[in-house]
Amino acid sequence: MSSSTPPRVLTIAGSDSGGGAGLQADLRTFFACGVHGMTAVTAVTVQNSLGVSGVSVIPAEIVAAQIETVADDIGVLAAKTGMLATAEIIEAVAKACDRVHIGRDGEIPFVVDPVAASMHGDQLLLDNALDALRTELFPRATLVTPNLDEVRLLTGITVRSYDESREAAKALHAMGPQWALVKGGHLHDSPECVDVLYDGETFLELPARRIDTKHTHGGGDTMASAITSALARGASVPEAVRFGKEFVTNAVQHAYPLGGGVGPVSSFWRLPRETLPTFGQKG
Repeated sequence: MSSSTPPRVLTIAGSDSGGGAGLQADLRTFFACGVHGMTAVTAVTVQNSLGVSGVSVIPAEIVAAQIETVADDIGVLAAKTGMLATAEIIEAVAKACDRVHIGRDGEIPFVVDPVAASMHGDQLLLDNALDALRTELFPRATLVTPNLDEVRLLTGITVRSYDESREAAKALHAMGPQWALVKGGHLHDSPECVDVLYDGETFLELPARRIDTKHTHGGGDTMASAITSALARGASVPEAVRFGKEFVTNAVQHAYPLGGGVGPVSSFWRLPRETLPTFGQKG
């Protein structure tokens, strides 16, 4: 018996061998949101819960070919980016997205999660790649979703308050996306995580409780993937961002330890516990 095809969603991102973030987190989230996930792999990392010890970058033309191949045959209802690694890949992604109508001037929503800083705030992209994000991808984006460290690298604004979050959202929006989301999870002095969404005219503040855990690996990927899934299902950008915010808040609440370092947020909270098989497995 056949069933109807779910919405098809594409992630353009790097692989995390530890499974906590990157395209692995994207695919988990897509599944939990009931969409079919496809991938254009940009890099393979040697990574576990303690950190990254190696990276192999995929040739830019292969990244572009992955995007075009799945779009031409299977179709894409929404797409997102994660780790893009180099300016060459960013430029190739921009051109490939244009060819298959992904982005603000096409018909397919495009979420740019500018993975430019590590969870410790260290810069992950060279300056020319940051420039390519600003000039090549942001003008094509339906929505950009940086965390505060990425905001600092992209705009030069160090956000310490909600007012500065608004200023950062204005600076990001001026780079060309339809919507800019400044995530407040790294504003640790605040009792809440307040995200600011801006469309060039109106600010929307999205508060959520702050959860006391160190296990937040893949949180940004998970939120962007949940937003992208909602867009593929026909949500407006504010509706999709509200959904993504609720999704990642629950995912952080259900995060679990993994290895000797930082564990991942968990998309498993969306799966009814009674549907999970148990066979007496251990740890």
